[in-house]
Amino acid sequence: MLKITQIAYAALRQHGEETYPHECCGVLLGHFKDDRANSKTVTRVAKCGNTRADSPHNRYHIDPKELIQIQREARDRGEDILGFYHSHPDHPARWSPTDLAEAHWFGCSYLITSVDCGKATITNSFELTGSGEDEKKFVDEKTEIASP
Repeated sequence: MLKITQIAYAALRQHGEETYPHECCGVLLGHFKDDRANSKTVTRVAKCGNTRADSPHNRYHIDPKELIQIQREARDRGEDILGFYHSHPDHPARWSPTDLAEAHWFGCSYLITSVDCGKATITNSFELTGSGEDEKKFVDEKTEIASP
């Protein structure tokens, strides 16, 4: 299960609206519970720039240098990277084959928000599972919006 504060949830959805008609992207930060089993609590999001120049309307890429900086800052605050988020402008909040191919953080959550005509609508979460690249898959993940 993924728990996310209302503030973090609103921030990632707003990010999708701000970048429409391009995809937004960012990192989910917080804490794993129960030794990484079945529960993550997102307390903050880190907005990233979409560096995908060839097709930012339907693809995203986070600069590795930006991700390393976010990881360092999170570690300094005692936070974990719990996953990633991005938007699907004028498309459903479901993962695509490209989303799966480009996902590599096993046990992490991948949130996708559908942004229809500039307005965030549905947000769904998927956990990347499997024992390696050849067996990876996304599994629907229950999401709970919590008070700050």
